[in-house]
Amino acid sequence: MRLEEIAEHRVMVLPEIGEYVTTPDGMAELIGSLWGQSVTLVAIPRERLDPEFFRLASGVAGEFLQKLVNYRTPVAIIGDITAEVSASAPLHDFVWESNRGTQVWFEPSLDALRERLRA
Repeated sequence: MRLEEIAEHRVMVLPEIGEYVTTPDGMAELIGSLWGQSVTLVAIPRERLDPEFFRLASGVAGEFLQKLVNYRTPVAIIGDITAEVSASAPLHDFVWESNRGTQVWFEPSLDALRERLRA
């Protein structure tokens, strides 16, 4: 994990390689790493998410994202999820609604997130 200052935001960027953060152990490790870092947003590569995350009926996305929201930590999911969004109308709608808000964003790249934060 690395910290990156983007505009007025302190972003924790997770590496692409590593365990899924959507497991109970992965979630505990992520929350623990945020503690005391004054992080204003966490950027998570899609590779760090269990594939079930993108199947909304599984509940993985809801449980994971709700925990981060409860800890007042906005999250950006980074990476190309075109195939998943194209295959699921509920996921398409969820991504669209999330991107309109301030707590959960889906961005195709870290550069796209940087642009959004600087806007």
